[in-house]
Amino acid sequence: MTKRRRTLAVGTIGVLLAASPLWAHHTWAVDRTRPVTVKGTVTGLSWSNPHVEIFVDAKDDNGNVEKWTVGGPSPGRLTESGVNKNIVKPGDVISAVGYRATDGTRLLRTEKIGLSNGQTVSLYGNR
Repeated sequence: MTKRRRTLAVGTIGVLLAASPLWAHHTWAVDRTRPVTVKGTVTGLSWSNPHVEIFVDAKDDNGNVEKWTVGGPSPGRLTESGVNKNIVKPGDVISAVGYRATDGTRLLRTEKIGLSNGQTVSLYGNR
């Protein structure tokens, strides 16, 4: 193997290894066959990379409180869509529609949020 080919092979392997965490990060393991709606009270908001997270206390069918993490895109992507960190605040009641994590955790990859004022906000644009 020539020096140039060896350098190219090592460089290619390096790029692939460096990119693998990006693929892992951007894979939301969710059940896309069944949309889920979570309605509850906002308890907190994390407006930081890599994803905005809204923390919600929702009641199950028996009235027990379940703590959900309602996840969305990055702050930058939301800002570009006209959504800012004042979209919700603790105490607001929201409805989040999205797809639940396949591991059974109360994590929702949120597509849209229904706000207490009746407005609906799409987190991923018009798709």
